[in-house]
Amino acid sequence: MDLKQIYREIVNEHNLHPGHKDEMSAPKIRRRGSNPTCGDDITVSLDLDENGIITDAAFQGEGCAVSQASTDICLDMIIGKTKDEALSLVETFMDMVHGKASEEQIESLEEAASLQDVAHMPARVKCATLAWHTLEKMLKEGGDE
Repeated sequence: MDLKQIYREIVNEHNLHPGHKDEMSAPKIRRRGSNPTCGDDITVSLDLDENGIITDAAFQGEGCAVSQASTDICLDMIIGKTKDEALSLVETFMDMVHGKASEEQIESLEEAASLQDVAHMPARVKCATLAWHTLEKMLKEGGDE
């Protein structure tokens, strides 16, 4: 099986069986993100402890397979991380989808690396980056609810 097929399976699995698509009853912070051009609409919720470590994450919403899988993968990656570590992951992910990341940086993204081919599909970049942009705004500006 080639690497592109493995990546497609990862994206498909996260889209069909997202581990973080759930309603969080009392999150510390919540923010909505949307991509009106294709209809992707998500709300990301986070719990953080007193040290600023992300202890739980969930999302609600609808969208294409790429946006939903990317959101689930993003949340997988940030649980257990500090705000600064999560923001660093956002930066690396953005570099990857814009074709600016090194192989070492891409490898550090683990399953998120499965979305690197969107760099060759400009219409899908917004889908793949929606959760990451939403997370970045949350961590820098706070929630919107």
